Amino acid sequence: MKPGIHPAYGPVVFRDKAADFAFLTRSTATSDKTVDWEDGNTYPVIDVEISSQSHPFYTGTARVLDTAGRVERFQRRYGSTA
Repeated sequence: MKPGIHPAYGPVVFRDKAADFAFLTRSTATSDKTVDWEDGNTYPVIDVEISSQSHPFYTGTARVLDTAGRVERFQRRYGSTA
């Protein structure tokens, strides 16, 4: 890699306030806000609106759309192959 053209890559805490969940990872994203982490160090923190702890797909609260009407309409319009 060329020196001097890449952003700094370091530890950052991403926090989902809706689910009261935070995780430490590495990123090029930065923030002026900081948080004291469990290991005693201070890291920049980035607040996110949704994470795996609050996303409906991962929490199992996702709704399944009723597609039966679409299938029946398709079969009426184009007929079945059977």
